[in-house]
Amino acid sequence: MDQGWTETESPFHDGEIAVQEKVGVPGSIAALAKRSFRPFMPDQHRDFFRQIPLIYIAYMDADGWPQATALAGSPGFLKSPDPKTLEVTARPGSHDPLSQNLAEGTRLGLLGLEMHSRRRNRLNATVTEETEEGFVVSVDQSFGNCPQYIQARQFSSSVDPAHKDALKKRHEFTVLDKETTRLIEAADTFFVASAIHSEASDKTGGADMSHRGGRPGFVRVEGNILTVPDFVGNFFFNTLGNFLKNPRAGLLFVNFQTGDMLQLSGSVTLLWDKEDLAHFQGAERGWQFTLEKGALVRNALPLRWEEGDLSLNSHLTGTWKEAEEIAAANQLRNEWRDFKIIDIAEESDSIKSFYLVPEDGKGLLPFKAGQFLPIKVPAGEKGEDLRRTYTLSSSPYDKSYRISVKKEGKVSRFLHEQMAVGGRLKTRAPRGKFHLTENHQKPAVMLAGGVGITPMLAMIRQSVQDGIRLRRLKPVTLIHAAHSSAERAFFNEFVSLARGTEGAVRYASFISRVMPGERAGQHYHGEGRLTLETLQAVLPDEACEFYLCGPAGFMQSLYNILRLSGVPDEDIYAEAFGPASLARSKKEDDEAADIPLADQALIRFTETGSSSTWTPDAGVLLDFAEAEGLAPQFGCRVGNCGSCAVKMKAGAVTYQEEPTAIVEDGHILLCCARPAAGTDEIELEI
Repeated sequence: MDQGWTETESPFHDGEIAVQEKVGVPGSIAALAKRSFRPFMPDQHRDFFRQIPLIYIAYMDADGWPQATALAGSPGFLKSPDPKTLEVTARPGSHDPLSQNLAEGTRLGLLGLEMHSRRRNRLNATVTEETEEGFVVSVDQSFGNCPQYIQARQFSSSVDPAHKDALKKRHEFTVLDKETTRLIEAADTFFVASAIHSEASDKTGGADMSHRGGRPGFVRVEGNILTVPDFVGNFFFNTLGNFLKNPRAGLLFVNFQTGDMLQLSGSVTLLWDKEDLAHFQGAERGWQFTLEKGALVRNALPLRWEEGDLSLNSHLTGTWKEAEEIAAANQLRNEWRDFKIIDIAEESDSIKSFYLVPEDGKGLLPFKAGQFLPIKVPAGEKGEDLRRTYTLSSSPYDKSYRISVKKEGKVSRFLHEQMAVGGRLKTRAPRGKFHLTENHQKPAVMLAGGVGITPMLAMIRQSVQDGIRLRRLKPVTLIHAAHSSAERAFFNEFVSLARGTEGAVRYASFISRVMPGERAGQHYHGEGRLTLETLQAVLPDEACEFYLCGPAGFMQSLYNILRLSGVPDEDIYAEAFGPASLARSKKEDDEAADIPLADQALIRFTETGSSSTWTPDAGVLLDFAEAEGLAPQFGCRVGNCGSCAVKMKAGAVTYQEEPTAIVEDGHILLCCARPAAGTDEIELEI
């Protein structure tokens, strides 16, 4: 059947195109829409409408305001005798203004939603006939929508039709009261009607009905103003495009347990700069709705549903309460905050995971998967605080931080042996430069050794969740090397992730010591060290980004293999543990960074009263202090944890790379600081 679009026609009007261009939607979206928007209903849409008991309707009233409502009936009250026609055997009651606005030529937006399966289909249609039982529409456009933010619900019961009309009561208002505010703030679903004036022959005009969903609390109410985040959708921007040309909307909130309907109409302001949504997880942009008038209709619908499960997409979004908590926490990002341990999990013979939530009620600060969490615990010999950094193994979408710690060293032993559920430690905001890039064109390959698996788990979990949210899953291959299966962490979690992504995530576990009874393909995938041959056997054929994390020798060996295989240095990202860092090989025409160092400088240590002359071959000031017989506190030795911070009373230093740890004014990090050019003398409180 004819798809209804000529080669030169666009399926979008000027407002939709303007929004698409503003947010950077590729031009190919129009070609996709031409295949999706049909001037008829495919057979599967016709069958779909025949089996649902409820349809949502958008229309424009006599004053030009878009309005939203719903009509219910027994399955079969919607039927399609042919692909261009939908017959509705139901009429709006006297409580519903649609009854005064139905007439031949009225343009409607219709949305069918099957809540238990989360299927939905949309129609733009024109009323061609009114009957005693209902009305008939002719299809202008028919298209399906993805189920991204639809809350699943199970049908539970119907009200006796003989009594339902008597039960309906309509209360009109111009101010939202406590009851209507509570209904909106508790909603995980609402429907929005938008419309633009157009000629009947205009395929892109008329009324639209759209669904909006999220977690309860995703709509904020402040007096008569509602603020709504806009999440990633189908990129057609039908609703926002309509708002751009006609900034008015009709909103419909339904209490699915009672059948009550809340109908609102008002003006709309689009929020492009996201300032008001900066801390709202998943919000790409937003809009504000200012109430003009509204009505609460008791028992408007005869159908009842029980609550079901939120969609996974909704779980990846936030609420206004959480956004406020994150904003409050952001004011404390440079301070130590108290966190409580809510769970501890044994991941291997030597690795435990600790799940942490803030004690102050101010929320988790967002982070990029792969970053680390600075912590402080009283693990010193005299009970003094020691600082360390541990990579977050949780996803940024999780509602708690998770650090996964191998038992080695004072702080990790303290965590393993002394900390229990209910215990407390202090943290600062996550930080670090090791995280996934936003390049969706290249697959990612992650090579992890031992506990170096922790950032990879966070990265892959975020990648999978972003793939669900954005509908474009970045291919990832993970290769994990461990001494034995007993020392290996997260095996089952990675196997589950790989199975659930239909090949987008590939996982291979290599172990050095195979235990009796362990079988390749079941308990592990390969034996021994990672070599060029083993990598070539599992790596994708196309150019990739590489992420390395693990012991220094492991990373250096793999880095050298990759460079010899022709992988550009700029495509290799690495996170080093401890004092070692990766020795990178540059191209011959690459110039070494010019670090403005002093030729020499006198270093005075105020606490010991000693002094000595530093020269560039002495290295960083931590190395220099240790060579002078001093023992300053340190942790990571790469500028991450801040443990080696000391007060500098005079002089100036420079860093080859800016540290990620927070450095207070007047302090320096010994582990990566060197005297700066022009400095003759430095005085340190050591």
